[in-house]
Formats: sequence, C-alpha cells, structure tokens
Amino acid sequence: MGEELVKQEIVSAYLKLVEEDGAGTWPPKTDYVSWPRALRGYKEIYLELSPLLATAEPSLDDDTNQGRRIQYRSLMRKLLSDRISIPKVGAIMEVAETGNFDLFPRDAYNGFYCCVAVLRHAYRWATIPVVKVAQEELVVDLPPELEIPWPYLQRHFGVDADSGNNTANVLMNFTASGERVFKINVGLNETVTRSEDIFFHVFYEVEVKAVPIYDAMVRAIVAFDQGDKMACLEFMRLLGRHQRKLMKSFYENIHDHLVSRSVWLSHVQGFQGWGAGRLIDGEFVKYDGLSGNHVLVFQAIDAFLGLDRYLTEEAMKRYIPINQRNFCDTLKKHSFRSELRDTPVDLSLNQEFINIVNQMRVFRAAHRTRVMPYLEQPAPERLVMTAGKSVLETNGQEQEIKEVLKPLDDMMVGRLRETV
Repeated sequence: MGEELVKQEIVSAYLKLVEEDGAGTWPPKTDYVSWPRALRGYKEIYLELSPLLATAEPSLDDDTNQGRRIQYRSLMRKLLSDRISIPKVGAIMEVAETGNFDLFPRDAYNGFYCCVAVLRHAYRWATIPVVKVAQEELVVDLPPELEIPWPYLQRHFGVDADSGNNTANVLMNFTASGERVFKINVGLNETVTRSEDIFFHVFYEVEVKAVPIYDAMVRAIVAFDQGDKMACLEFMRLLGRHQRKLMKSFYENIHDHLVSRSVWLSHVQGFQGWGAGRLIDGEFVKYDGLSGNHVLVFQAIDAFLGLDRYLTEEAMKRYIPINQRNFCDTLKKHSFRSELRDTPVDLSLNQEFINIVNQMRVFRAAHRTRVMPYLEQPAPERLVMTAGKSVLETNGQEQEIKEVLKPLDDMMVGRLRETV
C-alpha cells in the first residue's frame, strides 16, 4: 500500500472517530442542555426519579422487591407519557439521521444518547441493588418513549443491542469539567456514592489519558510506512510512557478504600448489566451489559500489537460503536510488528513492542487479582452476575462463588496468555 494511502487510512479512521462519535474531541464531548425542547423531558425524568431507584439495604423477599419495581416503572411510564411527545421525538430523530445536525448538534446528540441509555437501564432493573426477580425477567417491555429513539441512536453509532454500552453509559455521562450527570445511588451514604463516582471516573480518565496513546500509534504507523524508523522509535517510546501513566490511574484508584468492595457489587456494577432479550426471526437473542472488554484503549493497544481481539464479531457489532471498531481494525491492519528485522533500529522498535506487551501483561494480571475479590462479595438478594456476562450459569445447586466465577477467571487467564 502506498505511503499516502496508509497515512490517509489510519488518520481518517482516527479523525472520523473523534469528529463523529466525539463531536470533535475525545473522550466524547457532551451537552445536556441545548437539546430540542421535545427531548428535554427525558433528562428531567431521570433526575426526578433517581432518588427512588436505589435503596441502602435490599430486601430478600421477592414480592417486596417486585412491588418496588412495579411502583418505579409505573411512575416512569406515567412521566414519560405525560411529558414526551412520541411524534415530535420521531421527527427530530429522522432529521438527525439524514446527517442534519443544525438543530441537534453532535454533542447534544451524545448527551441524549447517554440519557436514553441510562433510562433504559433504570427501567430494566427498576431497583438497585439488582434483585433475583429482575434477573429472572428475560424479556423487558420498555415504554414506547424509550423504544422510539433507540434504533435511531444505535444506527447512528453502529451498534444494535437493546442495552447500553461503555460509550453511552460511561463516557458520555460526563460534562466537560469531568462531572457525572446521571447517577445511580442518589441519596445513599458517602461510601456508596464515592465508590460509584470514583469507579466510573476511572474509566473516563482512562480515555482522557488514552488520547496521546492513540496519537502516538497513528504517528508511529505513518512514520514506519514512510521509512522514518527513528521518528517511529520516538513515537513508540512516547506511547510506552503514556501507557504507564494510564495504567497508573487504574492501580491508584481501584482500591478498597476508594471503591469499596462492600458496596461495589451491589450498588455500582449491577445497574450496567442487562441480561434480557427478545425474539428476532423466531430466535431468542439475549443481550449483555457493559464490560471492561469494551474499553477502547485496551482494544486499540491489542490491535496495534497485532493481537486477535477477545470479543466475537457478534459482540463487537452489539456493543462497540462502528467508528471504534474501524479504528481498531485499521490499527491491526497496519501493525508493523511482524515486519521488523534484525537491524539495530528494528531491534529497538521490537524492544518497545516488548515493553508495551509487558505492561499489558502486568495490567491484566493485576486486574485479575483485584477484580475477583470484588466479584466474590456476598449478594444474597441476587443470582451471581457480572455486568458484561449477565447471570452466570450454575448447576442448579448451591455452589461456592469461586466455582461459579471460575469461567470468568479462566477467560482472564486466557487473555493474559494471549498477550504476547
């Protein structure tokens, strides 16, 4: 492939991601104020209902929990019906789908995407912590006000799940100053609210710190293709330095004294799950919720290293926006790791690749060590579940939590082994 074509392809993929999904910046820029008037009720309704969603101590009685869920859902349905005009919402989404963002700028569109996504998750569970009767509900009859805009939003970002995703639920839930807008545990104690805020801010901050990594990857590929290997080496070293800074934010913040194990499983993780589906062409399709595997920077680093991706093609299309998929595919297509020879500069470049791999291996090993104690916390109000994998299968008997989580642990071990 010609030098200019490589440069055009990799630069275009990155700029398309930033301009279209990010509204001109990354992480995505969002606006929660300048929405068309007909859409503003969505935000008002989420914020109005948010104090009613979470409870400090969940009940272990199914009837009590179901009654609480019915009450929450009934109120949301009424507010949506009273305040939202479905024809007006449909008309606005139709115009935006033509590519006309004059009255609905991309940053406002991003904010609306987040709002509808979190409203859907709030309705799906209808109480936090997640409880067994909610998990056993495999088909969710969502209000029409949440169903009408969703296909437009999903088509725009190129994903097709009923559930939200890391981009909508997490990255687009922050203002320019780094404040989360739609919270889960409103009114609960400081341990819960602090754990929630810190946990999701870590994932936002990771993408802030990822920007110079993406820039270095693109520049390294272009420099290598143009034969300027010394410049490529400098970009590789820069990439490694920024990678260390990014990993540090994980190491420093995912600790029990900041994100409490005692509340994370019950009050932070569950909301982002889904575990429900619908019939499509006569076949039941179940969708999962958010997963750490959806985070762009880790997919991008794997692609740059030339590694096969962890997620299946089906999962990529359901949960990863198309511009993120295309960016990673382009990084992998132009990964030059396998082209290195035994010249001094190539050996130096290879050493930088080894350094990047080693950092990823250390991170994945540390992540496995840290995440399992969070997942092993007791949660008698619910079935064993991760947000990204829904309810984990059991043999129908009482099992030790470690045994139920073993497939997840095996997956993390497998990904660690593949990181070479």
